Formats: sequence, C-alpha cells, structure tokens
Amino acid sequence: MEYEKARLVPRRFPNLILVGFMGTGKTTLARILAERWRRPFFDTDTLIEQHVKMSVSDFFSKHGEAAFRELERECVEKWLPPDGAVIACGGGLVTGCGMPGILRQKGIVVCLFASAETIYRRICHSSHRPLLQCENPLERIRELLASREAAYVKSGSGIFTDGRNFLDLANSIERMYSTAVASRPNAGPGPSLAGVSPDA
Repeated sequence: MEYEKARLVPRRFPNLILVGFMGTGKTTLARILAERWRRPFFDTDTLIEQHVKMSVSDFFSKHGEAAFRELERECVEKWLPPDGAVIACGGGLVTGCGMPGILRQKGIVVCLFASAETIYRRICHSSHRPLLQCENPLERIRELLASREAAYVKSGSGIFTDGRNFLDLANSIERMYSTAVASRPNAGPGPSLAGVSPDA
C-alpha cells in the first residue's frame, strides 16, 4: 500500500539553472522553458531587488559589487527552491568563490555563451547594466568575459547563442537537460520534448 501511495506522488525534477554573461538570453530562455514545462520561474536579480527594495543598479551605486555578490550567494543558498524550478542567474553570480559548485548542487546548470560583439549589439541600448557604465562598453565586455571564462566553464554544460533564435535554443537546452536528468542515479524520464519548431 505504501508503495502504491509513493507511485502517486509526482516525481520532482531538479532545477534547471541558466548562467552566463548579460545579454546571452538567460531570462528569456528560462521563461520560455518554465512556461513550456509548467514550472515556476525565478530570476536571481529580481529576487534580490525584491529583498533589498531597490534596483540592482541602485544597489551597485550605494553598496558596491562585493556586497551585491554576497547577496547573490545568499539568494542561491537560501531563497531558491530545492527543485522543480527554472532559474535565470545574474551574469556575474558564478564568479563568487565556490559558486559554480554550489549551483551544481542546486540543479542542472547550463551556461550560455556569446561573443563580445553579439552581446554588445544586444545590450548597447540598455541603461540598467551598472558594470557597463563606462567610456568603452565593448572593451569592458571583452575584459569581463575573459575574467569570468573559467567560472563559466566550471559551472556546467555550455551552449553558444550567436546567430540562433530563442525557440531553437530552448529546444537544445531542453535536450541537454533531459539527458542530464536521465544520467542521474534512479532517474526516470525527463520532461517531454514538446518540440516547438525552431522557425515557428
């Protein structure tokens, strides 16, 4: 009887956690997949803004980057659900000491990559990127990408987003996630691949 009851409890899937530089499409892709899988969506920057009751840009200006990174660590360790969600992380979240490993303990991590030029084209008109408020934002993007590359690589599987539309990328990430879920001990089938046409 207890076994039969257990079979009626829905199996909880690990979190899908998207990391990568700003402008690589983390939030948009996380929203697409959360809607497709009917799972809750979380964005770490939004959670932090709700917690401190100010924008990320304002927090950077008042308290600095180091204080913000500590909030990101607290967010990952204490505020995120243990499973069953799709999560988009801030671009520099993985740079904190030990953060790639902490993220991997929280779920399946996929890192989104793009060239500096692609990122610049995507975000050049954005006014809420505190680390890019400088004279030469493209050069700043190159510098930040270089300094974060090792952390991005350590965080999880990677996918390049240059020249690809969001539905194509969502389908690829879905396959990566399902493969990772299936490879875990005692894993059942991953989420069904709903298979929206990349060109739809």
